Amino acid sequence: MPSTIRTTRLPAGDQVPVLGQGTWGMGEKPIRRTDEVAALRLGLDLGMTLIDTAEMYGDGGAEEVVGEAVCGRRDEVFIVSKVLPIHASRLGVTTACNQSLRRLRTDRIDLYLLHWRLGTPLAETIAGFEALKAAGKIRHWGVSNFDTADMVEVAGVAEGKNVQTDQLLYNLRRRGIEYDLLPWCRERGIPVMAYSPVEQGVLADDGRLARVADRYGVSRSQIALAWVLRQDGVIAIPKASKQDHVRENRAAHDIRLIPADLQELDRSFPPPTAKRPLEMI
Repeated sequence: MPSTIRTTRLPAGDQVPVLGQGTWGMGEKPIRRTDEVAALRLGLDLGMTLIDTAEMYGDGGAEEVVGEAVCGRRDEVFIVSKVLPIHASRLGVTTACNQSLRRLRTDRIDLYLLHWRLGTPLAETIAGFEALKAAGKIRHWGVSNFDTADMVEVAGVAEGKNVQTDQLLYNLRRRGIEYDLLPWCRERGIPVMAYSPVEQGVLADDGRLARVADRYGVSRSQIALAWVLRQDGVIAIPKASKQDHVRENRAAHDIRLIPADLQELDRSFPPPTAKRPLEMI
């Protein structure tokens, strides 16, 4: 297995791996904690050094798992966390960030995202993010679950040019962002971070992937993940709580789908031909 994972560039210049590790569902049951920590640490060993989490996951439990996993290795890791929209005021993001830092056992978050939009004006949230940057508590900020019109609004806010990513639901079954949102981000050099790239395991059982998977001698999940990873400017953050699953995700990075395979997948999972409402799970 190659020792390095491909990287993509954030607008600020940081190079981050295109294959990271998600934590949605971690930190919810103490009996699973040892396995979850071990899985994240193995992922780091295999080069999956971007870890995505959020204050919402496990009511902070996932951040605590991440904090334990990166202990003694913090400088190797690019940590992404997310603030809930109910905490999106200027004061709220500061309070929430401080709590996340405590759970993560670190002095800074590399990329801090607004999890989704509610009523707080974007200008206020962004001002809070910029204050956190100035204080050294976060290095960069971005957004999650923002559609094209939302991203245009971000771009029009003072300091909005500092947005580093839009984290979105994106996989073979959820291709709506390809119509306008993904091109909009790509034209501006803003990577998209794809969550649930195998649809929370649903694609592992999807027979439409069987023939392609059989040709490569890999699982259907690996084909689904390789399909997401094939694109420039897209970062995938699958979650794996077991070490065998981590190794499977890592191996998917090295699958190179040929045009005939991509055409077959397009027939089974057609790309959008019109604007679709932004999907979230």
